[in-house]
Amino acid sequence: MSTIHHSGTEVSELPVPEAGSGSELRDGIRLIAIVSGIYVGLQLISNIASLKIGVVLGLAVDLGTFCYPFTFTIRDLAHRVLGKRGVTGLVFTSFGVNLAASAYLALCAIVPGEDSEAAASFSFVFSPMWRLVAASLAAMLLSELADTQVYHLVRNRMKNRLWMRVLLSNAVSIPIDNLVFSLGAFAGVLPWNVVWEIFLFNLIVKAVVSVIGFPLIYLIPKRFDRI
Repeated sequence: MSTIHHSGTEVSELPVPEAGSGSELRDGIRLIAIVSGIYVGLQLISNIASLKIGVVLGLAVDLGTFCYPFTFTIRDLAHRVLGKRGVTGLVFTSFGVNLAASAYLALCAIVPGEDSEAAASFSFVFSPMWRLVAASLAAMLLSELADTQVYHLVRNRMKNRLWMRVLLSNAVSIPIDNLVFSLGAFAGVLPWNVVWEIFLFNLIVKAVVSVIGFPLIYLIPKRFDRI
């Protein structure tokens, strides 16, 4: 595995085979592309789905809740193949893509359509509620950056305990995400008991999915680790 030195610290680069074959390098690049693409895609789908507040098991919940938690597992995979700076860049990239998508959908919604009824339906569904969009993006950015900091702080102290890094970082980022989104999107708009329901349901679902998806972090071969 090749390395570079930055400010006196040795940092792993992409995995490069010792014998000179390019197959492992290509595999590493392909893995990075797959993990990054799935992460950004799931973030985008989740933010669009969160525009609808549904009722599940008698509790109010934004419907992005059932998709978004899978980004935690993908992000934990990204920690392994990208490292701290790489994941930070990925988080900001996802933020930019989601912001651009919201702006473009807003533009599409105001353009007159040939079929006025279809155009009105499109506008009704896809016109962003900017407070909700802002809350969702702020929650994503703050929680993901907090997760990255905690993950690598724990990594520096417990280098051989991958499970501990994942569980502790998620334990910090999930409540932050829920709190920022629930208050930012719905405080003063919905009754406080509904806001509490959204917070609680999101917290439970995200925690459960995080635990269920936890073993998947071991899918990546150790040779691709940058950490």
